[in-house]
Formats: sequence, structure tokens, C-alpha cells
Amino acid sequence: MKKYDLAVVGGCSAGLVAAINAKRIDPSMRVAVIEKLPRTGKKLLATGNGKCNITNLYALDHCYVNKGFASFALNTYNPQKVIDFFASLGLLTYSDSCGRVYPESNMAASVVDALRFELERLNINVICDMPVTDIRKSDGGFTVNGDIFCKKLVLAAGGKSSAPQGSDGSGFELAKKLGHTVTETVPALVPLNSKAEITKPLKGMRARNVELTLKGERILTKTQGEILFTEYGLSGIAAMELAAPAQKYINSVKRNPFTIIDFLPDTAYDELLNYLKNLNKIKGFCKIENLLTGILPKTVGIAICKACNLYSTEKLISELSDKDLCHIAEKIKNFSLEITGTRGFLNAQVTSGGIKTDEINGKTMESKICKNLYLAGEIIDVDGGCGGFNLQWAWASGMLAGELK
Repeated sequence: MKKYDLAVVGGCSAGLVAAINAKRIDPSMRVAVIEKLPRTGKKLLATGNGKCNITNLYALDHCYVNKGFASFALNTYNPQKVIDFFASLGLLTYSDSCGRVYPESNMAASVVDALRFELERLNINVICDMPVTDIRKSDGGFTVNGDIFCKKLVLAAGGKSSAPQGSDGSGFELAKKLGHTVTETVPALVPLNSKAEITKPLKGMRARNVELTLKGERILTKTQGEILFTEYGLSGIAAMELAAPAQKYINSVKRNPFTIIDFLPDTAYDELLNYLKNLNKIKGFCKIENLLTGILPKTVGIAICKACNLYSTEKLISELSDKDLCHIAEKIKNFSLEITGTRGFLNAQVTSGGIKTDEINGKTMESKICKNLYLAGEIIDVDGGCGGFNLQWAWASGMLAGELK
């Protein structure tokens, strides 16, 4: 039986930095990383559209789920400390105007390589092609798969999003066997399904800066940003950030919510109506399909007119009454889509839900239920929006867990 002081289950972001931090703190420690895939870090390669959005400079102000629990880790290993950590691996970074931090190479592979090289430098044993199916707790530590013994264990096996990259939910089952409770899990940061008869004709159309309001019996949440219409529904950051609350609502009340699209959130209704009335004077001779081409993609403008029952291939703008223009302005500010679900875990960037935070010591990441078990990353019920926030949580919780306090 192979024996280690520390074994880390999960060879991606949180698990890799947990192993590295533990070994840096105590170079004499025998550390192993156990990964089910042929190589570590596969899911990292897909982040940030292949660029790896490492962190976000504004992460400490971000509205994470269970932020109260996550705050200690996020502050202890804040974005600047994450940037400094990667600089210590020889990886330089830059940030954009939204605070998103990327490697200078613009390649996620550079991040993965930096971590792998550090594992090698520290003589951390990396065991790949080994799915963990069994963990047994004993007085002296843990036995993994019957042939690996460790005094302390970090469970950083991810959630259920992107199973081909290694996150298939198996970590949740391991946590349950060790006494933990897992909250409801749903796909997060994933495109939305809607009524295809509305969105399919708009396939490929983008709206740059819209406000989305998710509503059931009440307003559930709001987002703002770019959306992309697809044949099945909505994609784009603003839409994807609605996925988890939308799916939880569907699961809980067995009804579909609606998303209300405000295509011009920075323009008041009265101002928009005046603009439309002025268009009647400027280009009243044009067909109605060209009414909104100055503010929206043409196809989106046609869809709005159709939703108002005002569209005709022969109708001219000058034929629109003030009442018609009021209706159009209202629809621009309140375009409703029924949300029927999401594109599922296979297409999700993140899992919302996980191990209950009140079962974990937020200042050490040690389990309150199972001594010498530490938890980190997506496996915990903490998640955030697009922009590097979830990786920031992974690094911070992983490095804190690696302190093994």
C-alpha cells in the first residue's frame, strides 16, 4: 500500500494549488494528487474560451452564492495573491477593463503547464487514470481505493459540469459516504432553452447590452450584458447567469419562469417613444422592417414588430399610429420569453449547489464532520458569475485547504 501524508482527490484548479501550497509550506511532506483523467488540468484548458480567465480584480465585491462562508478564503487568497502565486510559477498576466485576468500568452495551456511544472519541481506524485471510487476513514487517516493511505485528504473533485473534463458528480458521492450533505445541484453558467418559434428565426443575432429580469410569481434575479439568440433559446453571459435560478425555480414550483428582455436599459421609455415618433418623420417612407435598424439588429427589430402584431412586408413606417409606436416602445423595454430549462450539465461551466457550507470550517476548509478531511473548489456550495470569479474561488479555497490547519 502506498502511503502519503496528504492525498488530493481531483487534479484540476483547486486540487492542484492545494497540493502545491501544502508542499511549499512543508517540503518534507509526502503529497500525491489523484486524477481520473489521463492528464491533470483538462477542465482548465476550456476556461475563458481557451484563454483561461484566471481571476477577476473585483472578485471581493462579487455576489457569490454563500459569500459569507467564502469570504475568509477569498480575502486570504485575494486576486492579487493569486496573480502573485502564478508569477512565482513564471506565468505573467494582464487584466482587461472588466477586471478579468488572463495569462500574457492568452493560452489556457500556459496556466496548466505552469502548475504541472511546479508539481514536478516539488516532487509531488501525480497519479492519473485513477477514478476514486472508495474512501474509507480510519483513526490514522484515509484509505483510497483500497491501496493508497494518507494521513490527510483534500477532496477537490469538482461538481457535475463538463463531465468529459472530469467533473461528473462522483465527488459528491464520496463526500456523502464521508458523512456530508449535498444541496440541490443544478447547471450554472449555461445557455437557456426557450420557445423555439420565437428564438429560432433570430439564431445568431446578438444584442450587446440588455437587461434580463427573471420572473416567476415575483422577480427572481436580474442580469445585464450581451445575449445571443440561438435556435433553442438564449446564450451569452447575461442569459447564462440566469440558468441556476431558472432551473431551481422550475424544479421547485414545476412551472416555467419568464425572462423579460429590456433591449435598451439605459434609455427611458419616454425617451425611446420620442425617438420612434421622430423616426416616423425621418424615414416614414421606409418599410416597417427598417424601423429599428438604428438601435437593434434588423431581425430583432422585425421580431419585436411581429410580437406587437404590427409586421407586414408592405407596411410603411408612416402608417404606424402613436398607439402602435407606444406598443413597440413597450415591447423593446419588455420582450418576454418563457424559459423551459437549460442546456444541462454537459454544457455548463459551473455547478450551482454542493456540499453544505455549514459542515465546513470556512477558516481552514476542514470538514466539521470528518477530521483531517479538507474540501475545496466547485464541490462546495459556492459559485459566482462569469468573468473569472469561479476560478478565483477555486484557487482561494484550494490554497487555504492546502495549509492543512
